[in-house]
Amino acid sequence: MHLVFDIGNSNVVIALHKDNAWAHLFRYETKDDQPALYYQNGLSNLLFEWGVHSGDIQQVTISSVVPHLNDKITSAIIHAIGIVPILLGPAYLKKLSFPIPHVNEIGTDLVANAYGATIKWGQPCIVVDFGTALTFTIAHPKQGIQGVTIAPGIKTAFSSLSAQTAQLPNVALHLPPSAIGKSTPHAIQAGVLIGYEGLVLHLLGKIKAELPETYLTVATGGISEAITFITNHFDHVYKNLTIDGILKMGVELAKSANNDI
Repeated sequence: MHLVFDIGNSNVVIALHKDNAWAHLFRYETKDDQPALYYQNGLSNLLFEWGVHSGDIQQVTISSVVPHLNDKITSAIIHAIGIVPILLGPAYLKKLSFPIPHVNEIGTDLVANAYGATIKWGQPCIVVDFGTALTFTIAHPKQGIQGVTIAPGIKTAFSSLSAQTAQLPNVALHLPPSAIGKSTPHAIQAGVLIGYEGLVLHLLGKIKAELPETYLTVATGGISEAITFITNHFDHVYKNLTIDGILKMGVELAKSANNDI
């Protein structure tokens, strides 16, 4: 069994991989700092609910873009499971058989997306992650990560409008029937959702025009399966791509460490 943590700005995903498949997955909102014991108890309770004994877990790998949570969650894993996890970072990324530029800058979630996609499909890919940020990661099986493009995410755009204005409300993530708003919620939905459809497809077109060969387009992220009016234009939609990549990086790094012994 291999336990994976994907610590993102919006959500923390904890997933258990068993017998070549994802056996359990738990997602919750990233919250303000809590004591280490909070995370330790939460993890112990989660494993109990899953019917998993901590002694059956062979490896734990963490990808995090929220640095202030790293020590607390690492400590929680050590105390709840008795394993020192692999916390993906520059030192580990340099050991991968996958070229990664600017390892001190790039988010490990983007590396996981690229690494997971090129292994899963064996082809060059443009991975679009619909998360807190909207990211486009261009990856090649042999050349590694070739570049990244970043824009604010769809939910970020919705919440920013509400937070930064006095009269605009939070609205539901629903595609409106018209690009011309007939009410305030409708106006926001039209501007953000229909606008992002144009943004995503236009950027994909621009990126593809700069590439020397055909690249698969892959959509992932928390809302990738809900925005089919955009993701229907993609070759693949795979929500679990990030945790797949974290798992595969952890496996490769563990093998590398064993070979060094």
